Amino acid sequence: MTGYVLRRLGGALIVLFLLSALVYLLFYVAPGDPAKLACGPRCNAEQIRQVRGQLGLNEPLLTQYLHFLQGLVTGRDYSTGTGVLHCDAPCFGLSYQNDQPVTELLAARLPVTASLAWGAMVLWLLLGVGTGLLSALRRGGLTERVLTVFTLTGSATPVFITGLLLLMVFCAYLQWLPFPSYVPLSEDPEQWAWNLLLPWTALALLESAKYARLTRSSTLETLAEDHIRTFRAYGVRERTVIGRHALRGALPPVIALNAIDLGTMFGGAMLTETLFGLPGLGQLLVHSVRTVDLPVVVGTVLGIGTAVVLANAVADVLYALADRRVTLT
Repeated sequence: MTGYVLRRLGGALIVLFLLSALVYLLFYVAPGDPAKLACGPRCNAEQIRQVRGQLGLNEPLLTQYLHFLQGLVTGRDYSTGTGVLHCDAPCFGLSYQNDQPVTELLAARLPVTASLAWGAMVLWLLLGVGTGLLSALRRGGLTERVLTVFTLTGSATPVFITGLLLLMVFCAYLQWLPFPSYVPLSEDPEQWAWNLLLPWTALALLESAKYARLTRSSTLETLAEDHIRTFRAYGVRERTVIGRHALRGALPPVIALNAIDLGTMFGGAMLTETLFGLPGLGQLLVHSVRTVDLPVVVGTVLGIGTAVVLANAVADVLYALADRRVTLT
């Protein structure tokens, strides 16, 4: 098992290296002159030349990329014209807007996105797995038809439609909940949960639909296997057959999909963050694209990409742990 984990981590590191090279080429080479973007539209040629020297953009492309990798691994120093500013690893550079290290900007927004992603994950697993299991056990009945309509409606409704409906009903009309505004968990756990309840629900209703379908199909497939029929023939209680054997056999694909979705959620929740006014990574990325703040865009994209790549590696390991039939090669 240790060798399997090491191989998956090694593969993840290779993918991350290729991702960093691709992102660097796309954002620092393709757009044109980053020094002009960093200096601003009112800079003259001499000022742009000075900024290019401070950022190390007058060096060969390979040397620039190696310095970029050095910043990610060990940190690097930046000239400010009057002194030297050290950027600790992982260093994505300094923001063009305020010369603040991108890492600090990401660290300030990460708790918001993490709170949104983890809370929504708990809800979509409870709704999706519970609905899918109940639908499989009530196959062919009215309950299954009702749950099928629910899952199809959830998967077909965009999150901004669901979010707007939730805001209008629970905040504007019924006034049961406050309009969402992020409160740190360390300051007030109760207000943290209340303010994130609607964003969690909006994401969970969308995501739970595919988990319901996946759980239903996996459970039906597991219930049709020979060992399940054998347990029933020996008189094992139905509750034990379902809970200990059928559900356990149906969960590996759910676990793998959930790990991937959780990693993707760190970048895919920007629409939800914008709709509910949450200052997370999604809003930071949108603002940085509008202002052409390349270091922040690169840092955000690489951060999201790292989360997705590591989530895929974790999904492989969790799948192997949950399903012993998987060969650890």
